[in-house]
Amino acid sequence: MLVLFETPAGYALFKMKDESKLDDPDAIFNYFASADAANKTLKLKAFSKFENTTDAMSAVTALVEGKLSKGLKKFLTTELSELDLKETLAVGDSKLAASIAKKLEINVVSDSTTLELMRGIRSQISTLISGLPEADMNAMVLGLSHSLSRYKLKFSPDKVDTMIIQAIHLLDDLDKELNTYAMRVKEWYGWHFPEMTKLIVDNLAYAKVVKTMGFRSNAAETDLSTVLPEELEKEVKDAAEISMGTEISDEDLENIHHLADQIISITEYRVQLYDYLKNRMAAIAPNLTCLVGELVGARLIAHAGSLLNLSKQPASTIQILGAEKALFRALKSKHDTPKYGLLYHASLVGQAGPKIKGKMARTVATKAALSIRVDALGESEGPTVGIELRAKMEARLRQLEGKAKSTVGSATKGKKDGQKKFEFKQAKSYNASSDVAMAEDTPKKRKVDDDDEVEEPVKAKKSKKAKAEESDEEEEKPKKSKKSDEDGEGEKKKKKKKEKKEETTDEAEEKPKKKKKKSKSEDDE
Repeated sequence: MLVLFETPAGYALFKMKDESKLDDPDAIFNYFASADAANKTLKLKAFSKFENTTDAMSAVTALVEGKLSKGLKKFLTTELSELDLKETLAVGDSKLAASIAKKLEINVVSDSTTLELMRGIRSQISTLISGLPEADMNAMVLGLSHSLSRYKLKFSPDKVDTMIIQAIHLLDDLDKELNTYAMRVKEWYGWHFPEMTKLIVDNLAYAKVVKTMGFRSNAAETDLSTVLPEELEKEVKDAAEISMGTEISDEDLENIHHLADQIISITEYRVQLYDYLKNRMAAIAPNLTCLVGELVGARLIAHAGSLLNLSKQPASTIQILGAEKALFRALKSKHDTPKYGLLYHASLVGQAGPKIKGKMARTVATKAALSIRVDALGESEGPTVGIELRAKMEARLRQLEGKAKSTVGSATKGKKDGQKKFEFKQAKSYNASSDVAMAEDTPKKRKVDDDDEVEEPVKAKKSKKAKAEESDEEEEKPKKSKKSDEDGEGEKKKKKKKEKKEETTDEAEEKPKKKKKKSKSEDDE
């Protein structure tokens, strides 16, 4: 039986002297208890040394994947003769054993007994292979294992995305602390010099002015040229002379100075941290950084957990990453879903107009997904893909902006085919001569007695419509008079009936009264 053993230095092929020793797997470790016992059990037949670390790395990666590498295939074909092909070959990895049996047509064994045999060979490898000291073997094992880990995990010393996650979180925390401290300094020192709060907006400049000037009475003597421009310095000094703030003690000013020192030191550290984050992003995700920027790229990585997790996300998820609450709220209320999340802060999306922001965010997300996969899984270094995609995105932005402008312009021009050009026509002015004045209806005249004066004739001429209306009124008069006569007779009858009823009710009321009077008179008698 032949035994194939892989070492960091190369491939070793051993010859088993007595195959009967493999009958009892539990007793195999006894045959490798010492160097002499190991040499009696196995004999080195051939050894193929790796020329350099790249060959060793390629061989190990092929072994991990269970494939037969070119070097191993060449070694086995040259070392195994026709007589050896009839023997069985013991291999530790079952996948490698299957590939060897398929390509070389050799009887291959890989079971629990073979694993015990490999464990014994590993314990006495320095004695079985001459010329390989144990210290050198340990160094080779350590170096090759590190190289294998980097290759398997696509990991290098520069690509540490955990540092990016911590740095971007710390940067956000520093911004919050700086805003809190700056607000506290402005409120505290504002009691002494309230006018300076409106003049100096920058937090760092405000803290430096407080530190250098101290009391506002020292403003005229203090040189603020290193902190403020000339015009702003003059305004601050003029405002200090007419300030309405209260006086503070030396102890109060000392505590304000301590807080101003904290603001200055934190701001300086923030600048240093941003440079560190910028360098890390350029090393880990150069293509993503070129496309969306350092801060947006770092926030995407931190939100996903790692660069590898982010590379597994589709473009649609990357587009709305950071807007999960708005997404689920929209799905719950059946409203429109958000068009962008963290990508809203990307420069390409920010440059787009409000109407094309959604389209631009979608296209940026698709290109960002490609650049992230290149950074996480690709072997190339530098923003090779990112520069290309950035140029395409800028061209796409110009195209979308041109379409938006053309749609606005086409609204005034109209269609080219079959439609005439619109011509503006001035509205007609009012023509007073063509207007017809309607004559007012004459008021009804009272009946004149013989003794009254006769009314004067009407001077105004009546129009045709007025005459027609008068004729209609004259025709309706007899009809109305007939109706009025009938109504009058009906009303008279109703009045008579009411009077009769009233008389009957009065008589009924008077009868009991008379009876009462009679009864009273009888009682009196």
